[in-house]
Amino acid sequence: MLFLNDSDIKMTDEEYLLVRDLIYNFSGLFFAEESRFLLERRLAQRLAHHQLATFHDYYYYLRYDQNREQELSDIMDLLTTNETYFFRESFQLKAFTDEIIPEVSAIKSARGDRTLRIWSAGCSTGEEPYTIAMLLLEKPELAGWTIEIVGTDISQRVLHQARKGVYGNSSFRVTEPVYKNRYFHEQDGGHRVADRIRELVTFSRLNLYDQSRFLFLGKMDIIFCRNVIIYFDQPAKKKVIEHFYSTLNPGGFLLLGHSESLMNITTAFSLRHFKNDMVYEKPARSEGESH
Repeated sequence: MLFLNDSDIKMTDEEYLLVRDLIYNFSGLFFAEESRFLLERRLAQRLAHHQLATFHDYYYYLRYDQNREQELSDIMDLLTTNETYFFRESFQLKAFTDEIIPEVSAIKSARGDRTLRIWSAGCSTGEEPYTIAMLLLEKPELAGWTIEIVGTDISQRVLHQARKGVYGNSSFRVTEPVYKNRYFHEQDGGHRVADRIRELVTFSRLNLYDQSRFLFLGKMDIIFCRNVIIYFDQPAKKKVIEHFYSTLNPGGFLLLGHSESLMNITTAFSLRHFKNDMVYEKPARSEGESH
């Protein structure tokens, strides 16, 4: 059988709707009509990889093949941008270290709780959760605390890179030399994260659209989900944000990317105006509210 080059494979209207809706139902990622060419171009290479002649064949592969879950996970890499780096969005990180952490730690200390759980949702190659770990190790008031940072992503490929913990120069574009010298050492032609940072972070695969998996995470004090919900349409955003709300402890914080907001998504969170940035807070339980 003769197979076309991936550049020659075109998507019919029907195929576009079938594939688009299947991806949406799996992940919450929505591709509007203006993104059709991107979807066609990026997925065409998967047809060539599997030696499939049409997108209709590929749809059936995604729907019924025994490896469909792995394939859906793999194509998330093709359809989203995983570009990230250490200490991204410095104003928000300053609010995190100078305002949020002192508030959260004071409240927890007052009730004898010296644990801190933070979730980096959509952690990509791991720069964000490792940045959080470095910042927390710089906080003397957290000495002796049990700190757990969970990084999750839908892509196994980026999680493999995150677990490896070796980074090139592009990841350090805004990193101050003191952090690079203190928390990294040279290895494999790059810089490897120090073990004392790695010990604070665990990585696992999680589809933010799969509510059942959230139960395994347990409750969180702070959630970072930056530059992720931009890929979702309104109903998917509502669903994911509801999951975040139920995962956060009362008084917990949700940190989104600077181009993202909860406007027209939910009123359940309060918008806190800190000195360095604005972030979302899950209100503390009112008197008599059940858990």
